[in-house]
Amino acid sequence: MNIMRIGLDLAKNIFEVFGVDAQEQAVQHKTLKRNKVLEFFCQLEPCIVGIESCGGAHYWARELRKLGHEVRMMAPQFVAPYRKGNKNDRNDAEAICEAAGRPNMRFVPVKDEEQQAILTVHRARSLLVAERTALVNQVRGFLTEYGIVLPQGRSQVRSQLPRILEDAENALPYLAREVFADQYTRLCELDRVILGYDRKIEALAKAQEETKRLMQLEGIGPLTATALVATVGDIRQFKNGRQFAAWLGLVPRQWSSGGKARHGRITKRGDVYLRTLLIHGARTVMRYMEQKDDRKSQWVKAVRARRGFNKASVALAAKHARILWAMLSKGTDYKLVRA
Repeated sequence: MNIMRIGLDLAKNIFEVFGVDAQEQAVQHKTLKRNKVLEFFCQLEPCIVGIESCGGAHYWARELRKLGHEVRMMAPQFVAPYRKGNKNDRNDAEAICEAAGRPNMRFVPVKDEEQQAILTVHRARSLLVAERTALVNQVRGFLTEYGIVLPQGRSQVRSQLPRILEDAENALPYLAREVFADQYTRLCELDRVILGYDRKIEALAKAQEETKRLMQLEGIGPLTATALVATVGDIRQFKNGRQFAAWLGLVPRQWSSGGKARHGRITKRGDVYLRTLLIHGARTVMRYMEQKDDRKSQWVKAVRARRGFNKASVALAAKHARILWAMLSKGTDYKLVRA
C-alpha cells in the first residue's frame, strides 16, 4: 500500500486516520487507540501527515517527525471548509488530508520542547495574574458591603487590608475578618509565586541573544521578548513585517469590493497573548513620547491627534511588530531614526 498523504484527527484516546495515494484515491480508513498510533506510523513509508493545531498537536508532530514523516499542521478554521457532510471523526480526518495537500495552505510551525517549556511558564504566570486580579476585585467588593471603599489597584489592597483587619472599631464581624485574613494570605502567596516566574523569565531573556536584541526596542521587555521568540520560532516563515503583523491580528479587517477598499477594525487573529503584550508595551511607550522628537514619536503623536490614544496604541504595536520582524530576520540591532 503506497500512501502519499494522511490526515490524522487527534483526540485524547481515539484517533482517526484517512490516507490517499499518489492518484488522490482513498486507500486507508482506520481508527486507532492512543497507544497504537506510533506503532501504526512506524510501519509506514515516510509520507505527508496533516494534523490540526490543537492540544497535544506539537507533541505528536515531533514524534512523527522522528519517524521520518513530513508533518503539516494547520489551524482548524482552515480545515473546516474541506469537510464533507456532517462533523465526525472520519470526515474530519478526510478534511485534514485534503487540506494538507493544498498548495496555498498556511501551515503552523512545530514548536520544540524548549519553546513549549518557555510558553508553559508564561501561561502559568498569566493564569496566576488573572487569579490575583479577581481576588483583589473580590476583596474590594466585599469591603464595600461593610462601608469600606478602597481605591483601585493591587497595591492599595495589599497596603490597607492589614490596617483594616487590625482596626477593632470598624463594622467588620469576626467571621468576615477571618475570610479577609485568608484572602490577604492568598494575595501574598500569589505575589510571591508570580515574582518567581518573573525572575525565571528575566533569566531566560538575558540568556538568549535574540531576546536581548529585541529588548533594545522601547516597549519590549523580558515578557514580550521571550514569548515572541518561543511562539514564532523561525521568523523567516513570514515574507515581510506586514505579514507578521497580520499573523498577530494587528492589521485592519477588509470589506473590499468592486475595486473599492474598505477597512475596519483590526482582525484580532493569531496569538491573543502576544498581541496583548505588544499593545500594552505600546501604551507604556506613548506615555513618554511628548518629550521626544524622533521620527517614530512624531508619527505616533500625529496618529494620536487624528485617531485618539487607543487607536494610536494599536498602530504603534503594529509598527513594533514590523520592526521586530526586521530585527529578527536580518539579525540587526534597533536603530532609532532621528527626525
